Amino acid sequence: MGGEEKQDKRENRNVSINQDSPEILTNSIYTPAFLREQIGKLMRVEFLIGTNNLVDRIGILEDVGASYILLRSLESDTTTFCDIYSIKFVTISNRRTNGFINGGYYNYGY
Repeated sequence: MGGEEKQDKRENRNVSINQDSPEILTNSIYTPAFLREQIGKLMRVEFLIGTNNLVDRIGILEDVGASYILLRSLESDTTTFCDIYSIKFVTISNRRTNGFINGGYYNYGY
């Protein structure tokens, strides 16, 4: 029962897109709409923190809103809420994400 409740919350978290949605979520010339097309893919996202500090996060893109993305970690059962406006680079893997060995991952080229 507990797992079902957790799954329901996850399904309800996704942003619903319809004809009244803002263009930034529907037109792929905008970052949020483009990233929405990549949901479920493994990616490395680099963020500019301050004026010259880049940090990165690697994970599965879970969801995209107008001003945020959600990345699910490969190494732990956590999801990171990320500010979309600090993203500078996104590297998207074309490989399947089921290459896990003993809680780790391999052959992703990062």
